[in-house]
Amino acid sequence: MDMKQLRLRVKLRTVDVASRVGIAESSVRNWEKGRTIPKLTIDKVAVLCELYQCSIAELAQSAQESISKADVNLNSGKISDSSAAE
Repeated sequence: MDMKQLRLRVKLRTVDVASRVGIAESSVRNWEKGRTIPKLTIDKVAVLCELYQCSIAELAQSAQESISKADVNLNSGKISDSSAAE
C-alpha cells in the first residue's frame, strides 16, 4: 500500500492531512507521488500514524512503495497524474 492508498483508506483529503499534521498540502502530495519522503518530528509522525491508523513500520513501507512506483513510472517514461482523485 502506497502513501495515497494509506490516506484514501481512512477517507481523508490531502488538505485534511496537511491541516491536522501542520504541514503544507504540497508535502502530502509530494509523498504520494514519491517525490519526497516524510521528514517529520516524532510528534508529527505520531499524528500521521494516528490519522492513517497505521504503525510507523507501515508508514515507512508505504513511503518506500510510493518512491518505488515513482521510479518505475520515471523509468518507463510514463507521466503519472494522480491528482484527479485528490
